[in-house]
Amino acid sequence: MKRWWDAMLGRTEPAQPDLDALFALPSAAVTLQAATGLAPSGHGSVCFRSAEGEAFNRLQEEVVDLLAAGNGPAVEETQDPYGYTWLFMRHSPDRLGELVTDLHAVNSSLESAGFGPSLLCSLVCFSAPTGRGLALVYLYKRGTFYPFAPLSGQHRDGALELQVRAALEDELPVEPDLDRWFPLWGAPGL
Repeated sequence: MKRWWDAMLGRTEPAQPDLDALFALPSAAVTLQAATGLAPSGHGSVCFRSAEGEAFNRLQEEVVDLLAAGNGPAVEETQDPYGYTWLFMRHSPDRLGELVTDLHAVNSSLESAGFGPSLLCSLVCFSAPTGRGLALVYLYKRGTFYPFAPLSGQHRDGALELQVRAALEDELPVEPDLDRWFPLWGAPGL
């Protein structure tokens, strides 16, 4: 009865995150490179709002230690001006699968510990020999991706973003609402 009533009022259930969608990125990267010349840079990040308390601090330290264990990537932790924490990772550009696995591990660790609502997004960076760059951004709360192509002076390459959307819409769940394609100025790796 509730679903019927919600449908009558035009309400919809919010999209659920599907972290396994991250594993489609290596395949999508091949399509992206063929369509635009952009290749993985080996850089990726997870952005979240840190929670207060010792439990969250301990979890964050465990995640960083897990990623850095053995021959893992160097992990840099930064704060942006909006109070979000970024965990930035560098891999070899030909190791996109490993980068995606690390991004998935961070997201799922925070989610399984009850901090899923703190997750904002994850991004994987791409670049071209010309210096042009792009990030594919995964919106955790929407379960969708969108392209972000920054230019100098806090401008965006909207034409490239739309070209990427068209190239990847059959490979990734692309965010349909362009108003949710938020700029991530100064995100690590861009």
